[in-house]
Amino acid sequence: MLTKERSEVLRTPLTTTVPREYVHRAALSEVFLTGWHRNGPDSFTVTAQWPRDHCFYVSEHGMYDPLMLCETARQTFPLLAHAAYDMPFGYQLSWRDLRYEVDPSGLRITGTPAEIELRVTCSDVRYRRALPASIRMRIEVVRDGVPFAAVETEFGCHSPEVYRRLRAGRGDAAGMFLGAPAPTSPLPPGLAGRSRDHDVVLSPSGEIGRWRLRVNTAHPVLFDHPVDHVPGMVLLESVRQASHALNPSRGPALPLSMDVRFHRYVEFDAPCWIEAEALPGESAPGRHRLRVDCLQGDGAAFSAVAEVADASAF
Repeated sequence: MLTKERSEVLRTPLTTTVPREYVHRAALSEVFLTGWHRNGPDSFTVTAQWPRDHCFYVSEHGMYDPLMLCETARQTFPLLAHAAYDMPFGYQLSWRDLRYEVDPSGLRITGTPAEIELRVTCSDVRYRRALPASIRMRIEVVRDGVPFAAVETEFGCHSPEVYRRLRAGRGDAAGMFLGAPAPTSPLPPGLAGRSRDHDVVLSPSGEIGRWRLRVNTAHPVLFDHPVDHVPGMVLLESVRQASHALNPSRGPALPLSMDVRFHRYVEFDAPCWIEAEALPGESAPGRHRLRVDCLQGDGAAFSAVAEVADASAF
């Protein structure tokens, strides 16, 4: 009887994540996507599950972290580039821009993990030698049949040969973490909206509205696997922490929208500075806007305009 019951269970469709290689993650626990299917030539549905708690994308006041949405969208890109557009493994992706907006009503945590549906439309697909060179994605994010977020993003796709030329030798296996110094001293966690030094990505500079980007390559989420430059998700986290550090008297900051441009790679071997300023007026009651620039060397590496709200307000 027990054998029969086990056999019946094994015949039942099981829910699992997509292979971690398809989303460029090393830890299975960091894979949020659970499946995908094609609706048309450049139209797809991707499914995801969000855990009710996460070691880094921390739940605040019963709300999911919007940056979990950003990581979910980031994972969608390599998944579809590999599975739907035949991008070979070993190709590298470069983030060019990201825009998202989320309705906080869709971020509420309930008694079970959130089942998320991403309705993806790809456009401006450019090819080089019959392989994708860049893709733009527009994503409608749905929970329980109700849309609650929209994302638009574009990535470039680079062959190993092109990437080696692009990175001038930094992109080979020996170059991973090349020149990465020991992490600088963190901003006090409470000023960054965090509870642990380990999760702080800003260091004090002695100037108001300016911090040094703190790069901790031992962080198990932000640096899930070796890379040759600072990941984009570290830069998005710097925006959130800068918004809190500008006004730490507010509660934990929920970044409800961002409009981001990635201008160049952020390298390990030179200081990188995060400069933030509040923009005048409230975009809505209890919501505030800020501009954040990431500066390295002689130019801007990253820029963002974000709208944040106090998580306790919802």
